[in-house]
Amino acid sequence: MILFLSCITIRLNFCISSIPFSLKSLPLEGHFSFDEHILKNAARDFGKRYQSYPMTVLNPKSVSDIAVTIKHIWNLGPSSELTVAARGHGHSLQGQAHAHGGVVINMESLNVDEIKVYGGEFPYVDVSGGELWINILNETLRYGLAPRSWTDYLHLTVGGTLSNAGVSGQAFRHGPQISNVQKMEIVTGTGEVVNCSEDQNGELFHSVLGGLGQFGIITKARILLEPAPTMVKWIRVLYTDFTTFTRDQEKLIFAEKAFDYIEGFVIKNRTGLLNNWRLSFNPQDPVQASKFKSDGRTLFCLELAKYFSLEDTFEEVEKHLSHLNYISSTLFQTEVTYVDFLDRVHISEVKLRSKGLWDVPHPWLNLFIPKSKIHNFAEVVFGNIVKGTSNGPVLIYPVNKSKWDKRTSVVTPDEDIFYLVAFLASSVPSSNGPDGLEYILNQNKRILEYCERAHLGVKQYLPHYTTQEEWQTHYGPKWEIFKQRKSIYDPLAILAPGQGIFSKSITFS
Repeated sequence: MILFLSCITIRLNFCISSIPFSLKSLPLEGHFSFDEHILKNAARDFGKRYQSYPMTVLNPKSVSDIAVTIKHIWNLGPSSELTVAARGHGHSLQGQAHAHGGVVINMESLNVDEIKVYGGEFPYVDVSGGELWINILNETLRYGLAPRSWTDYLHLTVGGTLSNAGVSGQAFRHGPQISNVQKMEIVTGTGEVVNCSEDQNGELFHSVLGGLGQFGIITKARILLEPAPTMVKWIRVLYTDFTTFTRDQEKLIFAEKAFDYIEGFVIKNRTGLLNNWRLSFNPQDPVQASKFKSDGRTLFCLELAKYFSLEDTFEEVEKHLSHLNYISSTLFQTEVTYVDFLDRVHISEVKLRSKGLWDVPHPWLNLFIPKSKIHNFAEVVFGNIVKGTSNGPVLIYPVNKSKWDKRTSVVTPDEDIFYLVAFLASSVPSSNGPDGLEYILNQNKRILEYCERAHLGVKQYLPHYTTQEEWQTHYGPKWEIFKQRKSIYDPLAILAPGQGIFSKSITFS
């Protein structure tokens, strides 16, 4: 037995030591990096809570580099421990883009064709999976066009957002970003390069969208475009009554010619709120606004945007605002360029970076909540669990499920309307108080425990679970299809190990 175990140990050590050489010998246009600084960067992410070192980082110059690397690992068979994770701009929250002891692919180094914009009746743009959405915006605007659906933060890669869903305030109208893709090029877990669309390799197409990187790496995508506006009328109003707030939100997502962006957020125990807004927004009634007190209150902000060009008028905006039941003294609005509106979070990022408040732990929690349960959720969570919102925004807004394709891998509640509720907290290092990491994580845990105890039918967005049983519960009726797709497109479970859904099986045969 001792001799047998010794042989296994020697064999494993030999395999592990020989792997870097076998990778280095691959015919690539790009290169592998074993530099400690680069490995350390790949071991971290935006969440700043998990750290897992890869063996190496691939900096591909072509799609072939990715395919050759994955094919090589596939050919090593199940006896190899090597796995592969695609990393975009490093904005995963809980190690989802990590590959412990494996290969992390730096998708931003992928040097494929330039961003190519096509006009006509049905305009689109072809982009690399490693391209940032902000770059796509800037390039498409040169043609008077822009993607239809966004995320709130644009410094993310195409492959990253399409592997999840890509949700923002435009989703009520156009659906998430995964509902605005025509075609993709994918490298599967066997190293095969496959072009796919609804009509061509449709099963792979729908598997990858919202598939958490489990079925393939997105190397190219064709994104639908629309005529771009030049300006945005940006509006905020406040509510004290949650029922009135959600009723107005739900009314607006079905209103014709109303707004192009609808979100909302919760404000609790914030001092001098409207005075802070005055830095960027103009109150319609300055005198009444100055008398409004937010101290110690729970408020709900409806945030709206109407895209326009300089010759447009705002009769429709005024009409729809007149039908809403917000606190009249809290109407604030401003006009900004389309780019400044879409890139608004990056503007805040620059300010936070200057104060050293960006590169801190981000224990975020994102939930999809059925419309029928949102009031139960709000009563308990905003009434009893969340004591304040000074750690970061708490977003809340409804989306229309009819704009989501049920054939994709993403999981949503079983109702026609559901809410995205996102707790986007940043923690202060070394703090033991309400702004500390442990406090926020405990608050998240209490929220999830309540949702489960009350059977609200909640689904996590950007999900994170630690057992396959939990993943099975998350996917529900989709689990068997999800497993079947995994067995077809990544049968050795090489891809995206950081998600923790499947483990690569190790054999000694």
